[in-house]
Amino acid sequence: MGEALAMMRPSSSSSSPYPLLAPPTCSSRLSPLRCFVGLRWSAPRVKIRERLNSVAGIASGTRGCDGRFRAPASSASQPWRTAITIRNDNSQNADFPRNYSKREKKPFPIPVLELRRRARQRMKQAEGKPKRSLPPPKNGLLVYRLIPEAYRVYNARILLINNLKRLMKVVPIKGCKYCSEIHVGSDGHPFRTCRGMSSDKRRGEHDWGSTLVEAIFLPVEAYHLEDRLGPRITHDQRFEVPRIPALVELCIQAGVEHPEYPTKRRRKPIIKIGRKEFVDANEDDLPDPEPDERFNQPLLEELPYDEIIAPSSREETAALAEETLEAWETVRHGALRLLKSYAVRVCGYCPEVHIGSSGHKARNCGAFKHQQRNGQHGWQAAVLDDLIPPRYVWHMPESGELQKELKSFYGQAPAIVEICIQAGAEVPDKYKATMRLDIGIPSSLREAEMVV
Repeated sequence: MGEALAMMRPSSSSSSPYPLLAPPTCSSRLSPLRCFVGLRWSAPRVKIRERLNSVAGIASGTRGCDGRFRAPASSASQPWRTAITIRNDNSQNADFPRNYSKREKKPFPIPVLELRRRARQRMKQAEGKPKRSLPPPKNGLLVYRLIPEAYRVYNARILLINNLKRLMKVVPIKGCKYCSEIHVGSDGHPFRTCRGMSSDKRRGEHDWGSTLVEAIFLPVEAYHLEDRLGPRITHDQRFEVPRIPALVELCIQAGVEHPEYPTKRRRKPIIKIGRKEFVDANEDDLPDPEPDERFNQPLLEELPYDEIIAPSSREETAALAEETLEAWETVRHGALRLLKSYAVRVCGYCPEVHIGSSGHKARNCGAFKHQQRNGQHGWQAAVLDDLIPPRYVWHMPESGELQKELKSFYGQAPAIVEICIQAGAEVPDKYKATMRLDIGIPSSLREAEMVV
């Protein structure tokens, strides 16, 4: 027995005072018993008892002691403990949004193989069943529950632009004269990331100057459709059809009545006569439409720059920043709801956006290898960032300056969010992951080199 205990003691020549035991095995139907301590195996007590009993049986010559482990059900549950899991919807740190190269195509929101699998599943479920009628908005009707949401998104967009113009008179914002880079701060950042004209002579250094609100809230435009189910826009009609902001066009198709941009409203579903052909139902028997007071909401107007008044106090600036941040979240959340019902297409090679089930036929794509496609767009389903680009900028630390040697320690945030934060608004939880607020910034380059 003394020799058996000596065999179980760790040797002095071992590198660790706690030897790693192999995962316990069991010849019975019980599941293997194991528990982890960090990344190290920790054998349960019943395993040590098994080895002691087997060694003692072999030493005494007892028959029937073959070293096999037969534990009762009560001992099998001893190593397991109840674990408490703390979950958080917002991660602590996250990577910056990926910047895709101009030479590669955007990935599909849903992989093509998954789309084919879903199509096969729908066809299999529809076998032997009568065809169902098309739901709105595919049948030409509006989704009435989304009409108030469309008005909220439209007015929130106008409010966001007007508030940004007021905040730009208080919060300094710089823009590069040769590229699209912007920075929220009194001085531009020192990172040499310019890829504009004559950037090789300046060694990638930016030439900072003033900027406009269009550089912060990017104006993504799209063709305005008088009939969203009508024929597609041809290449010869590309200059005849007006172009308006894509978000405004989405709100108009979702139910917003804009006096400058009329659109066709159907009160009966369309009648399909083919795969892609349909006729409008006869609406002569219906009474004249009456305006619904529930949906007729006043539309805000964008103010010109000469009518913008800057906030007079710090409290007014902070309240304006909170209102701007709330409008930004309203626009993003409402546009996402509209995207789930109304089809929006984006080119996989360029930022062209089309509001409708099928993209237009205008051959004005100038992206990589557009000659092979004769300038035609590669349409695919759009995501929220295609319709409302967030435009990430560097987040200013508490020290108030950025050092190019410590670039990997700094975080980023959408330009609108960074402006509101510097104006006095609280940091939203959903943006803390990319802002890297919990990462300590070294005070010098020597201290940064000591970070593992």
